[in-house]
Amino acid sequence: MSEQPMRISAPFDDATARALKAGDHVLISGTILAARDAAHKRMVEALDRGEELPVDLRGAVVYYVGPSPAKPGQAIGAAGPTTSGRMDAYTPRLLDQGLKGMIGKGYRTPEVVDAMKKHGVPYLAAVGGAGALLSGCIKKYTVLAYADLGPEAVAAMEVEDFPAIVAIDAEGNDYYEQGQAPYRRLGETAHGRQPGRQTTYGKG
Repeated sequence: MSEQPMRISAPFDDATARALKAGDHVLISGTILAARDAAHKRMVEALDRGEELPVDLRGAVVYYVGPSPAKPGQAIGAAGPTTSGRMDAYTPRLLDQGLKGMIGKGYRTPEVVDAMKKHGVPYLAAVGGAGALLSGCIKKYTVLAYADLGPEAVAAMEVEDFPAIVAIDAEGNDYYEQGQAPYRRLGETAHGRQPGRQTTYGKG
């Protein structure tokens, strides 16, 4: 785990994706895709019909975001992360297509983590509630597919030093779990219990 932010480029190659470790702080520059659940659903439906996807996902990093309208002089409005669980039903299929990185917020299902480990793909977390600040790292926003979905369309975003933390790495190591573990131990100690040992209160 790196203490200082690592500067990395997107799209990701396999070496970059696998080198990231849970807890690493990164600054991403390059091109990432914007897509939320409506776009994910359409892409999986296209695959079910045997159609090609409207975008090439090989090496792509997708940011789960539905930005607000841009103000004058801005490429994009507020661009905070969407809860990643909305994408979980579709994610394994898209990882099969070569998707190499994901950015959102919150937990992922075991099925998604298994697919990440299979394909060597990390999941990164962006700071929720900081959409206005994150939008400053987005220099260009270009809709690529499903324009009728409005802010949920698939778009290419040119980013510069976009900040994120590796929440789950390509080996399945989970920073959420790692971060909570010391506090669980403190709670058990504070209540006079040892891990795995039950305490009986009252008579006897």
